[in-house]
Amino acid sequence: MEHVELFFKSIFIDNMVFATFLGMCSYLAVSKKVSTAVGLGAAVIFVLAITVPLNWLLDQYLLQPGALSWLGAEYADYDLSFLSFIMFIATIATMVQLVEIVVEKFSPSLYNSLGIFLPLIAVNCAILGGSLFMQSREIATLGLALNYGVASGIGWFLAILAIAAIREKIRYSNVPPALRGLGITFIITGLMAIGFMSFGGMLTGGDEEAAKEEKTAKVQESVEDSEKDKVVANNITINE
Repeated sequence: MEHVELFFKSIFIDNMVFATFLGMCSYLAVSKKVSTAVGLGAAVIFVLAITVPLNWLLDQYLLQPGALSWLGAEYADYDLSFLSFIMFIATIATMVQLVEIVVEKFSPSLYNSLGIFLPLIAVNCAILGGSLFMQSREIATLGLALNYGVASGIGWFLAILAIAAIREKIRYSNVPPALRGLGITFIITGLMAIGFMSFGGMLTGGDEEAAKEEKTAKVQESVEDSEKDKVVANNITINE
């Protein structure tokens, strides 16, 4: 259940674009055509799916205070958390370079259409944000880190795919001159953000039910304890 909840929350409620507005430069620049948006979105999913688990391993076994205890007791007091940004960015840059080589070899047309924005994934704040959010939320297992990376990538992919499809259609619409271009794109992005955030009620409804059940269980437990205390008190009175 935890995996499913994290997956859908990362896609809809905590969407990188609509909730935190990360990766907006690529989101706005590469969303003029659906084909280009699909290529970049797939690359972002791949990079996040690889870098978030790798950075989780780095954080757990190298960077956190006491993470080096597996090397011996004398290393238990080491704290390398100040290297988090450098290590995370190095991992991201390596994976982006790998993606760039693969895309150039197997899809030269997509490589040419993405242009400078493909290597710029290395400095895309959404990619680094995925690893930093993973660290700040204290994700407990490697499986959850992989889940979060893939889901965050899918959320970013859906965002850029949706805006690209809308921008392709809106070319034939009568948009006021003052709003043409980025103006109407920002307005549409804001409306889409409201739509994505509305999923929050659907995904958090179970939390309220669980809280009610837990409260009911505690009340029943307290009633049972009070009854037991009464029985014990009666027995003591009878014995006296």
